[in-house]
Amino acid sequence: MWREVSKYNSHRHGHKNPLRRRGRGPGLGGVYRWGYDAGSAHARAAAQARRPKTPRLAVDSPLRDAVIEGLRQQWAPTQIAGRLRRDNPDDESMQVSHETIYQAIYVQSRGGLRQLLGPQVLRSGRARRVIRRPDRAGCDQRRRRDKLLKISARPAEVADRAVPGHWEGDLIMGARRDTAIATLAERSSRFLLMVALPQLAHRDPIAVADALAVHMLTLPVALRRSLTWDRGLEMVHGHATFSLATQLPVYFADPHSPWQRGTNENINGLIRQYLPKSTPLPGAQADVDRIADLLNHRPRHTLGWQTPAEKLNELLLATAA
Repeated sequence: MWREVSKYNSHRHGHKNPLRRRGRGPGLGGVYRWGYDAGSAHARAAAQARRPKTPRLAVDSPLRDAVIEGLRQQWAPTQIAGRLRRDNPDDESMQVSHETIYQAIYVQSRGGLRQLLGPQVLRSGRARRVIRRPDRAGCDQRRRRDKLLKISARPAEVADRAVPGHWEGDLIMGARRDTAIATLAERSSRFLLMVALPQLAHRDPIAVADALAVHMLTLPVALRRSLTWDRGLEMVHGHATFSLATQLPVYFADPHSPWQRGTNENINGLIRQYLPKSTPLPGAQADVDRIADLLNHRPRHTLGWQTPAEKLNELLLATAA
């Protein structure tokens, strides 16, 4: 709004302050210096947009030479425009927008820089310009994430680890990211469940949700209270399916906050002792069950040297009593 008024205001459309004439206000003592008229502004804008108009980079000039030199050094149009503004802050004749440079490259009548410098004038090497339109999928994704249950909404009993049945989950990816294993860690006992996923199944949120639900439903009801996950797409899109099948609410950690799932992150590090990042992940459930069993029977310092299996059994007996 301010740029519009500043660009198309004029002295001719100024007006007097009526309060000044009646002695009821300080006023400005006569005609305003500048004024704005929408009709006049529209006419001036239409005249300035009228074509044909000689493009700035279509004629030989120091500005054109500077742009060509930048392109020959494989600078991007944005870098060229920014550097020219930095080197010539007071000389508008040596400043140009990156959009003008792009038009001089892609539109033959706007400068012909592609014919002068060749098809590889830009890093992309495209013969046509690709217009970046708003990412509707990205907008839908943000709206979907806004509806997630945030970790701040978890019950207070989750934080003190006194009540079993609250889990943290994540995916461990294979070397080429074409395989994955889902890991579920119980917060109170550090008990681990590992779910083998078929190749590329981790890219299907419904497949991930169904596989997790099958394993969670094998647990007693006392061990099914909540699940905390990161912001991965596999659960962002699949949490409704998982919650419907298991009656577990899914809470999502804040972006870039792995410490909010510290139990799961720590256990994932232990799993890497058996499945280094440079090795392919097993696809058979029996193989991952063997690793989970080894970790569930390993004494843990944080549990007073109990094993996760012993601690979980102790918590279940206490809950039953």
